[in-house]
Amino acid sequence: MTFTHRYRTPDGFDDILLNSDGKFLIGLWFEHSADEKKHNPGDAEKGCGVFREARRWLDIYFSGHEPDFTPPYRIDGLTPFRRDVVEEMLKIPFGSTTTYGEIAATLARRRGIARMSARAVGGAVGWNPICLIIPCHRVIGANGAITGYGGGIHNKIALLKHEGSLT
Repeated sequence: MTFTHRYRTPDGFDDILLNSDGKFLIGLWFEHSADEKKHNPGDAEKGCGVFREARRWLDIYFSGHEPDFTPPYRIDGLTPFRRDVVEEMLKIPFGSTTTYGEIAATLARRRGIARMSARAVGGAVGWNPICLIIPCHRVIGANGAITGYGGGIHNKIALLKHEGSLT
């Protein structure tokens, strides 16, 4: 069974929905965004411990600080390539950004190949089922272009401003 919880965000952001299997966070997305299509809205809300942890994480984040813990999560359908991209996103510090091309170059070096497609990285970044905690919003286009965000470009811009990486 999948459970859903609504998190009310501060002004300037759409509210967030969270999914849990009762033990792990399995989805986190902005309400009414394109990302909603990737998630089962859930059968009911339940007071899962993971929702308490996720709310605490989000409260700290939206207060302007980087949380020093991560709620337990599980990612289904994680291919080796997606896992590598998730690992790279998790390395992006609060208040910083990287590009799809920089992640592609890092993965190409790690795999000992000359080149990797930034577009393929973009697909894996966009696939991310747990936004914010896995900070896909910190991945931007070449030359600082704010591109592609399933949670809505307005939320991506607001998140980057909130973190101080966009003025």
